[in-house]
Amino acid sequence: MPQRQQSSRKIKSISAQTARRLAITKQHLDATRYEPTTDGIYQTVRDIGCLQLDPLQTVARSHTLVVFSRVGPYEIADLDKLIYHDKKLFEYWAHAASHVLTEDYPIHHLRMREYAKTDDAWHLRIAEWIDANKKLRDMILREIKRNGPLSSRVLTEMGEAPKAWVSSGWTNDRNVSRMLDFLWMQGKIMVAKREGLNKFWDLSERVLPEWTPREKWSERDIVTFAAQKSLRALGVGTEKHISQHYIHGRYPQLRERLNELERAGEIERLEIRDSTREHWKGMWYIHRSDIPLLEKLERGEFQGRTVLLSPFDNLVRDRVRNLQFWNFDYKIEIYVPQAKRKYGYYVLPILRNDQLIGRIDPKMDRAEGVLNINAVYLEPNAPRDLKTARAVRDAIEELGEFLGATEIQYAKKMPNAWSRVLR
Repeated sequence: MPQRQQSSRKIKSISAQTARRLAITKQHLDATRYEPTTDGIYQTVRDIGCLQLDPLQTVARSHTLVVFSRVGPYEIADLDKLIYHDKKLFEYWAHAASHVLTEDYPIHHLRMREYAKTDDAWHLRIAEWIDANKKLRDMILREIKRNGPLSSRVLTEMGEAPKAWVSSGWTNDRNVSRMLDFLWMQGKIMVAKREGLNKFWDLSERVLPEWTPREKWSERDIVTFAAQKSLRALGVGTEKHISQHYIHGRYPQLRERLNELERAGEIERLEIRDSTREHWKGMWYIHRSDIPLLEKLERGEFQGRTVLLSPFDNLVRDRVRNLQFWNFDYKIEIYVPQAKRKYGYYVLPILRNDQLIGRIDPKMDRAEGVLNINAVYLEPNAPRDLKTARAVRDAIEELGEFLGATEIQYAKKMPNAWSRVLR
């Protein structure tokens, strides 16, 4: 990597508002959107890095909502085409189980190579269990090789494990399922297609396209590349933000790599000041490729919009960062007993321009074609004007269009100031 002398110029200071606007723009949640085509969807995923997977369909699958928030109503078949036909995306572990870019395969291949082969206590436990169930592993690989792609359900009916997988959670005694997960993490098998939530497994070499980059990158090169990818998706971030984004927790010696990138002029330091002109703590970075965009935003060239976000959206997945950037305390209440929930089961944050102003509690009734809005909640400082209410209504209607809803029904839990609009 070419080395350049670190600049002696004064570290740039930007406002918290500019930092927020940069983060939103880099996540494609400003007014500029790609077209809702396969190319537009692919460019969107390429820029934000990955699409987290989640099985819940209270509204829609999370990865489909993340794309919707950025391109508007689109055909889910176009996203599926990218994954299962064009094979530009595949399922693997980023910060969680996600659709990741096939072009980023060398980044993920390191985890595949090392999974259950380190001295980590968790890996040692997995390796011991796999070894004790070698016959089950071999049977799964043999059947997939002969007859794949095979569904998880079919494989579960075939297999037995001499040594059961023991846990205190839902994975207890789910032996075939756990073996499939471990073989997936090791890169031996991949999801070739899905029918609903049912996965169909095949050998990785038959899932990945011929053009997949297969060179083995060093750990150092992977961290250098992934850190830049993470920072570009964040807009601005600290070392901690970078380490928790994209390939969460897999950035060994990140500080050293950031220092190298700074010396090479690939990233620059920033200071961020809040409305009282106090500087935020920590060492903040921006990628040099985003400096022109930053300068545009500082000139006031930002156009926001009103959009609803998945609970697992890339913008809001870091709960501590949400508090710092937007003073938005957001927790997913899926596992909270109903009587103790503050907002609801599957709550979508409302982004209005450069602020998170509230959240909605929706549920899609597919049988009836009705999008039910159980409640709308506003943040204390959210605007109560009717223009904002209409923008939120339009965002809900756009969601309804995407879901194929023929009707939207509002319950009584609405802000009084917006009751004329949300009904």
